[in-house]
Amino acid sequence: MNQIISKYMRNFRFLLLTFVTGIFYFCFYLVGITFGIGMAFTLVGLPILHYVLRSTRTFVQYERTQTKVYTDISIAMVSSRRGEGSLWEQVRAELSDVRNWRTIFWLMLKFVIGIASILCAVLFYVAPLMFMLTPFLYSFIDVTIMGMTIQTLKEALLIMLVGVILMGVGHYLGNGLVKMIGGYTRCMAKGLTDKV
Repeated sequence: MNQIISKYMRNFRFLLLTFVTGIFYFCFYLVGITFGIGMAFTLVGLPILHYVLRSTRTFVQYERTQTKVYTDISIAMVSSRRGEGSLWEQVRAELSDVRNWRTIFWLMLKFVIGIASILCAVLFYVAPLMFMLTPFLYSFIDVTIMGMTIQTLKEALLIMLVGVILMGVGHYLGNGLVKMIGGYTRCMAKGLTDKV
């Protein structure tokens, strides 16, 4: 029983973390690349662009570790790159690397996956718990679920039963969603290590 509760909470945390990292990657790359290109005519833009583009491997490595911790899906290590030559040559190499842009696209796409994750986290994990608390809450506050106001203990127990069923279904669907996100991370890491 403790294993089921532990996995339930771990999946919930993973979905919330996917939402947070998805927002972070989207904002980081949108602002970083736009600002780096916009300031490229000065000496400030090139280092910004260089470090923003080089961050893909670091973030994929973080995603790999996060996936391993929360889902037990093993993903091969992503090797780090060393810059050679002048700053301009390094920036040109980063800009012309198709794998970089593909990985940035995959990381920014986690924004959409993160939105779906937070919605599923609420539906699969939070809503069933709220339904299960209905017998304790209906006498203190007005509880309305899908237009139906809960006024009796019988109705509250019925909603609690629905919450128990939804918790079981949500756990099953949450496991599937977490594995799909882990597979997405595996594809992202594989795309970074593949030859162009």
